[in-house]
Amino acid sequence: MIFSGAPLLRADMALLLHQPHSTFGFFNPTGHTSVYLSRVCAESHVQLRRCRDGELGVAISRYNRIAGYDWVAIPIIPYLYAVEHPEQAPAHTDRKSVAELRDAYRRNHLRELTPDTEDGVIPKGDWPQLVGAAYDRKIYGFAIETDEAADDALIEFFNSRANKRRFNLLFQNCADFSKGMINFYYPKTAKRNIIADIGITTPKQISRSLVKFSKRNPDLRFSTFIIPQVSGNIKRSTAVHGVIESLIRSPKYVVPIAVASPWAALGGAAAYITGGRFNPEKYASEVLAPETIEEYLFNFSDYHNENTFIADDGEANEREEECTPDT
Repeated sequence: MIFSGAPLLRADMALLLHQPHSTFGFFNPTGHTSVYLSRVCAESHVQLRRCRDGELGVAISRYNRIAGYDWVAIPIIPYLYAVEHPEQAPAHTDRKSVAELRDAYRRNHLRELTPDTEDGVIPKGDWPQLVGAAYDRKIYGFAIETDEAADDALIEFFNSRANKRRFNLLFQNCADFSKGMINFYYPKTAKRNIIADIGITTPKQISRSLVKFSKRNPDLRFSTFIIPQVSGNIKRSTAVHGVIESLIRSPKYVVPIAVASPWAALGGAAAYITGGRFNPEKYASEVLAPETIEEYLFNFSDYHNENTFIADDGEANEREEECTPDT
């Protein structure tokens, strides 16, 4: 990751854990992560600056095929709803209306990343991932208090380094990127789980790492929230799983494994029990809708709740890799 050697810094931040969806999510139900920064905004989608009055911050994530870039920053309301103001977000959607909202936002704001086709139709590609995330998925937020000194350092850090595609599903995925951002602020906080995820960084494990860090640091304000998937006839997203958990919970995987190698199936079950049972639903305390999200984000720090949690399943038996941000 690009964050190697970053100092201990602080800024209001939330890890956004996205449920998996679509065909890819069926075969790889680990979901997606991005990071919301409340005081950092986008000068362009690949250049950062401090937010001005009235701005709500950005969501930043790693992408695979977006104009050759490694990361892209999108203002948080378009990122969630593909509109510029939350009151413009529909209460009920279908695929056609979502596609129209995304393309309207693309035409107004994203042409440098995904230009029009020669015949003027909506371009193909992965660009719809950039906006309207709440139409496809339920999203869990894990927000931690930090201080404003980090903002300028983070902006300088991102703006001064090459932003070139680095995505790799196993070793440089979106969760690796989020892990690096968290560790920029609090080194060695976000960690892979060697057993439950066989060393692959997963969104669920990064969320669990941040929750565990908050338990160890009760002086830091910490809060959780859910952004529901917007209602409509778009297929509902599904529960987030880790790597071994995906195998154990899915008959399409576990039955062939158990037949071929019973000991492997038993080992997978043990790995899940000792480190893979983190359930983000247990921690969600605030449900945000388009009509309430703006107030919540404007008063981000005021909504941090008591640092009190349900016990984390299997925590005492977990073995995790102590790691620094990827280089």
